[in-house]
Amino acid sequence: MYALGHIGISLVLYAPIAAWYLQNGAVEMALLGGVLMAALGVLPDIDEYTELIPHRGPTHTVWFAIAVGTVVGLTAWALTTVIGAVDPLGAAVQFGLLGSLAILGHLAGDIITPMGVWPFRPLSKWHYTFEITPAKNPAANRLFFLVGIASSCGIGTLFLLVL
Repeated sequence: MYALGHIGISLVLYAPIAAWYLQNGAVEMALLGGVLMAALGVLPDIDEYTELIPHRGPTHTVWFAIAVGTVVGLTAWALTTVIGAVDPLGAAVQFGLLGSLAILGHLAGDIITPMGVWPFRPLSKWHYTFEITPAKNPAANRLFFLVGIASSCGIGTLFLLVL
């Protein structure tokens, strides 16, 4: 899956969470969470820009998802503590979970390709693939992106209609 496809998958995964935030009046959190999901949804493919990490290696594991969630959560805690937010721990947990979800969404996007993923390496050598579409399929990538945008716009539109 390419960047557009991964961003779309992240937005689809985030849409119900954004709806919950909007329903509870947390508009800023809904927007920040969406930006975070879209940005982190492509992070595992950083391995394509260095020879130090094999493609679909360590950055395509559940361990990486946990690590990213932890770093994002700690960063959120530090920032919200500095600005004097009411609930730094709550922000840390919420942003940390979103960070991990974005990475897991990336794995979901790659598991449908023939190359698949090894999400539990090095503890397990099991290879997971559904072989639905090649990663380079432009139609599939555009479709995921459009569905992600549509789900996000749909949630936003519904929110505006009920205001």
